[in-house]
Amino acid sequence: MAGRPSPNPILCAAFNQDNSCFAIGTRDGFRIFDCNTGRLLYDRAIGAFAVVQMLFSSSLLAIVGAGEQPSLSPRRLCLFNTVTGTAIRELNFLTSILAVRMNRKRLVVLLLEKTYVYDINSLKILDTIDTVPNLKGLCAFSPSLDGSFLALPASTTKGSVLVYNVMELQSHCEIDAHRSPLAAMVLSSNGMYIATASEQGTIIRVHLVSDATKSYSFRRGTYPSNIFSLSFGPSTELPDILLASSSSGSLHVFSLGFALNHRSRRSNSFLGSIVPDSVTDVLDAAHHHVLHHAVPAGVKSNAAVRKLERVPDASLAEYAVIRATISVITYGGYFLEYGSTINRQNESSWTLEREFNLLAVQGEKGTSSSFGN
Repeated sequence: MAGRPSPNPILCAAFNQDNSCFAIGTRDGFRIFDCNTGRLLYDRAIGAFAVVQMLFSSSLLAIVGAGEQPSLSPRRLCLFNTVTGTAIRELNFLTSILAVRMNRKRLVVLLLEKTYVYDINSLKILDTIDTVPNLKGLCAFSPSLDGSFLALPASTTKGSVLVYNVMELQSHCEIDAHRSPLAAMVLSSNGMYIATASEQGTIIRVHLVSDATKSYSFRRGTYPSNIFSLSFGPSTELPDILLASSSSGSLHVFSLGFALNHRSRRSNSFLGSIVPDSVTDVLDAAHHHVLHHAVPAGVKSNAAVRKLERVPDASLAEYAVIRATISVITYGGYFLEYGSTINRQNESSWTLEREFNLLAVQGEKGTSSSFGN
């Protein structure tokens, strides 16, 4: 929650909608980096920030103070232009802002028990959603204008998800995903699939959003763990992989693509290939790959699948290898990038390709360079 003290130097960290850049908020200000090069694109040292959200690679930022300075209230949302270095518009609320999400037409602001949907151009309020108490500001958002869904917790006692269409301004469905309250969730970029994890953190489930049908259940582990983040690989259909970062310091990759191809040999129907009629909850450990000690245990992290490459197999008319580029931001102040390769024999390999201190990178303070063009 905004204003709550944190032992880590990073107060917030978020990738932009296409994972090409990311922003961090610290007690000194906020910084924006290019994921591909690690270059510091923008640096503004004006106080502590609890929310810094980008709109793709544009010059527009949504920023919320952490409440450590009187001028940076956690109840005030500022739309900030990185080119001019000035505030475009401010919105004030009665309680602390817990999360902000954007696409090219909508601005979503989460408070403890209310969520507001705005037209991002006029800042006209379009709808107000009454929610269950959402202390963590937990939500998932798909930025695509064709399938622009917002997912919010629908219960404080179990893992139910409310899926809301921000373009049509109406509830789409409610999904009963877990028995325990939710800890993490993510929508695929096109809004077709949603992945969820509960506070137990042992099972991760994937649902088809269109009809709220359960598509997959994966076992992360036997013992409970706090799931910090979930990320689908980029895809226009069923993503090939799903990534999870956890409090154990491990990264977990679930290869949905290979698993789907394997099951499709046993069934011709789409839903039947994913969830056989005789099984109500498929726990598939065979397509689970883990990198232990990827980040320090207990340190919060935000991980994303940035790139995905499929290497075809001419003999099978399918792909033989998935190569993923996985970026991790730790709230301890580091950026790490791993390469993960999974083949059809279900063998995986990991390589640490880059690592640097987010607070040590130097740039020209207060300027945007090529950022925001």
